[in-house]
Amino acid sequence: MRIRRSTFPLALIAAAWVSPPSIAHPRSADPVPADRHAQVDAIFAPWSSTTTPGCAVGIARDGAVDYMRGYGMANLEYDIPIAPDSVFLSGSISKQFTAASVALLAQDGKLSLDDDIRLHLPEMPDVGRTITIAHLIHHSSGLREQGQLLYLAGWRSDDEMTQADMLAIAVKQRGLNFPPGSETLYNNLGYTLLALIVERVSGMPLRSFADARIFKPLGMTSTHFQDDHTGIVRRRAAGYQAHVDGSWRVSNPASDYYGPTGVFTTVGDLLKWQDNIIHARVGGTGLAAFTQTSARTPSGEASGYGGGVFVGTYRGLPTIGHDGVHAGYRADAVTFPDQRLSIVTLCNGASIAPQALTQRIAAVYLGDLLAPPLPSVTTPEAELAALAGIYWSPLTDEVVRVEMKDGSLRPTGASSPLESLGSGVFRSGETARWQFSPASNGTPDTRELRIWDAWPTPRAFTRVNAPMPAAAALAEFAGTYRIDEVGMRYTVLMADGTLRVRWPRQSDLVLEPVGGDRFVSGPWTVTFTRSAQGTVDGLTFTARRLRRMRAERMEGDG
Repeated sequence: MRIRRSTFPLALIAAAWVSPPSIAHPRSADPVPADRHAQVDAIFAPWSSTTTPGCAVGIARDGAVDYMRGYGMANLEYDIPIAPDSVFLSGSISKQFTAASVALLAQDGKLSLDDDIRLHLPEMPDVGRTITIAHLIHHSSGLREQGQLLYLAGWRSDDEMTQADMLAIAVKQRGLNFPPGSETLYNNLGYTLLALIVERVSGMPLRSFADARIFKPLGMTSTHFQDDHTGIVRRRAAGYQAHVDGSWRVSNPASDYYGPTGVFTTVGDLLKWQDNIIHARVGGTGLAAFTQTSARTPSGEASGYGGGVFVGTYRGLPTIGHDGVHAGYRADAVTFPDQRLSIVTLCNGASIAPQALTQRIAAVYLGDLLAPPLPSVTTPEAELAALAGIYWSPLTDEVVRVEMKDGSLRPTGASSPLESLGSGVFRSGETARWQFSPASNGTPDTRELRIWDAWPTPRAFTRVNAPMPAAAALAEFAGTYRIDEVGMRYTVLMADGTLRVRWPRQSDLVLEPVGGDRFVSGPWTVTFTRSAQGTVDGLTFTARRLRRMRAERMEGDG
């Protein structure tokens, strides 16, 4: 393997990167309420029961722990409560440690962020374009999402999955979602590949490398990358999923892959890492700047993603942080660098929303330093109803359905409505924005929708006006289809009066028509394709992180 000297220092000032925020002498937060701890306890009151999972919270000010406490139960079978030192799987919070490991190897001169990943992973396919290590770090590689690829290959979420399994599905790919560097789209496969690169370049497992270079130097004694799901983790909080009958079920992943996830940790340990982002004790100012430095989009905007963390703002104040989701675990960690405030929330119930809890804690500690949220406005129901409908993205083939329910406009199936901000703009949650354009010449079918979520570039949709297929016409879609890149055959058939896609080890996708040859099923869009003669010759699967995965109709079908 050829190793060349790192261009890491140059990467921090290259035109493709945004200047990092100041990491020297951040401004301290204004005085906080004396009863702040009681206010935090009140925020977590719904999860303080002895019959539910819950959360551990850790809060630090000016580099010192201000409050740590556990709420709810770490283990419902043995009545063990959550404590500040309870250990949780942190999900995607793990990404910043994978990225930091790569950056440390770049500082050592053992790799470059500009390296073609095939220099270190030669088994990866040549897709005709260079994918660099930096592309993996900043979610701009164009790679398809690993979990969705495995789903199409017949894997279930509770199957045991290893690094080798992820690499095996990756090397079969012959296409990308988009050309590398042209877009930003969150992707877990990139971080699995980064973990493998760390291991090949350093000559040691990622778990050992991170222990030696990050966790032990920072005194994070309860933190590690888990590479064997059967391993013993002292003080581990079990993960839980709510059942339809209102009870709880154990939800611990059987995962032996890591890089995008895999870090078990405590709130106290994560506060030490959050402090390192500011004070640069491990990795120096170079690593701190790398973590806080956002990539740029092709148009020159900050993408909002740095070295394994989101770099953005919350209600007017700069933030550095990440959330995490894996099986029954939920997590959120955020730092307000200018106020020297860090908040970590680790939870073991899948229905808990730690980011919302963290934001409420920030409101307690930062008060008027936070800009007030934009006020919602009342919009006549007739105006809202005119926006309901089906919208489709020509770029990604995604479908968004919007409906009126209980007098409010909302995405179909969503539990919360869109909040109107006026002039066709709506808020979804704290940060996402939806904007409906006016209909041209009063024609509803000309209306467009743009959605801003985690990235600065909006997702653009047009109103669907294709006619629905007649019931008798659905039979022409029936047949057998195959995707070689996942090694799976799919049967499209009529059953119980509905068109379905069926394949081994998965529940049927029940296809709901949205117009023409396009259907939806949950998060999936299934679009049938036609030959020049007009016969159905294939179909494509699309989800948020996987675009137009093509299945060819097998010869003899149709």
